[in-house]
Amino acid sequence: MSSPSTKKARMSKLQLAGSYVALVTPFTDADEVDYAKIEELVDWHIAEGTAGILPCGTTGESPTLTDEEQKKVIKTVVDKAAKRCQVIGGGGSNCTKRAVAAAQMCKDLGCDVVLSVIPYYNKPTQDGIYEHFAAVAKVGIPIMLYNIPGRCGGGGMTPRAISKP
Repeated sequence: MSSPSTKKARMSKLQLAGSYVALVTPFTDADEVDYAKIEELVDWHIAEGTAGILPCGTTGESPTLTDEEQKKVIKTVVDKAAKRCQVIGGGGSNCTKRAVAAAQMCKDLGCDVVLSVIPYYNKPTQDGIYEHFAAVAKVGIPIMLYNIPGRCGGGGMTPRAISKP
């Protein structure tokens, strides 16, 4: 069994630098996700020097996508980016089980990071926020924490909530 210091030494540090974009999810006139347009947007952003692309955040219509659409949008971005930029998969949920499953999906699809939000509308305590993200962290993909105080009650996430040993 590894000691905590050995385990920490093996973890790589994620580097985020440059411009990152929350990608919109384009739709066709028939109200279907326009995957060809997503590929065009990925190429355009990379050509413009974007360092990272975030599909399926709230800007990317994640609340209105089916699970299958969300998976396909993220896969389309990962495949089209082809390691030319970082991909931060939108994987948040107010349900911890769904957030863990979404983080696993993002990891399996090849995302560099998962964006995970505080359980919105549930208004968790600071300990509840910590436990939510601790469960997501067990997936083993770097997490970008998304704090929306106005939707989460209690003033949102505090430094204490994420600084436990």
